Amino acid sequence: MPGLLRGMARTAAVAGTATAVSGRVRRRQESRWAQQEGPAEPQAAPAPAPVAAPAAGPSTIDQLKELAELKSQGILTEEEFAAQKAKVLGS
Repeated sequence: MPGLLRGMARTAAVAGTATAVSGRVRRRQESRWAQQEGPAEPQAAPAPAPVAAPAAGPSTIDQLKELAELKSQGILTEEEFAAQKAKVLGS
């Protein structure tokens, strides 16, 4: 039973990290697009989505590949990549 709880907690942590990273990437891309298009009317911040742990989240390897891809595209800095990688690996 403790192993099951540990696995569920880890899945929830990984899912939360993935949600945080994808949200940050989305906001960063929107900011870049807004700068390219010129000044726009200020928009109200969207309401935060409820965080729920999925039944089966992406594997650690898939998450690391996604982070590496974001870093290679210049969306994540080296420091951001290292911090997110540490979260995924549970270090």
